Amino acid sequence: MAVFVALGAFLMTLAGGWTAQRVTDRRHLVLGLAGGLMLGVVGLDLLPEALHAAGDEVFGVPAALLLFVAGFLLAHLVERLLAARQAAHGGEEHDGRVPEVGLTAAAAMVGHSAMDGVAIGAAFQVGGGMGTAVALAVVAHDFADGFNTYTITSLYGNARRRALGMLFADAAAPVLGAASTSFVTIPEGLLGGYLGLFGGALLYLAAAEILPEAHHEHPARSTLLCTVAGVGFIWLVVGLAG
Repeated sequence: MAVFVALGAFLMTLAGGWTAQRVTDRRHLVLGLAGGLMLGVVGLDLLPEALHAAGDEVFGVPAALLLFVAGFLLAHLVERLLAARQAAHGGEEHDGRVPEVGLTAAAAMVGHSAMDGVAIGAAFQVGGGMGTAVALAVVAHDFADGFNTYTITSLYGNARRRALGMLFADAAAPVLGAASTSFVTIPEGLLGGYLGLFGGALLYLAAAEILPEAHHEHPARSTLLCTVAGVGFIWLVVGLAG
């Protein structure tokens, strides 16, 4: 049942990526929406789950929050290191962005989608009701995952072929993750730490890359409204899932 439900996540992820590539003539709106979706996922979904799962404190601060900050700094460090390496070897940049950064970010999205599949499988092990609730939440927000994966990969100057490859990997990841729960169980504390780290990295991409690019050439009110709509969509998904 978990793998069957994960197939729904597979299709929803592809639908999100297809939508992102079909509206390239409104690139600023796409980026504005992607930034809002990412912000909503981090603030309304990942971080609350991380705080709930990884409840231990380290020197007075929840471990999930420390890993959240670490994820933000890690994403910044990786981007700077890859940019410096590219410049040292005479590599090309796309509007000041290094294609490898986009691939790295997309790979992180694929890893997160695999964890979504693990969450579906683990929830069905608890019970059918829990599994259904988690599955609905995952399938709904996998549209945003597919949208963001394609957008991030393309934003950094990667060819369409690479963007589609990462999109397909992101779509297949929940199915593989759900199937893996037949053999592996992930401790709740470790899962919470992962969510915190990934949330920090995702927030960096949204705040430092996606949203500034969205408003760079088209600082329009419609772009801002797309960002707000993205956050609102994730809020709706989280509310319905709860």
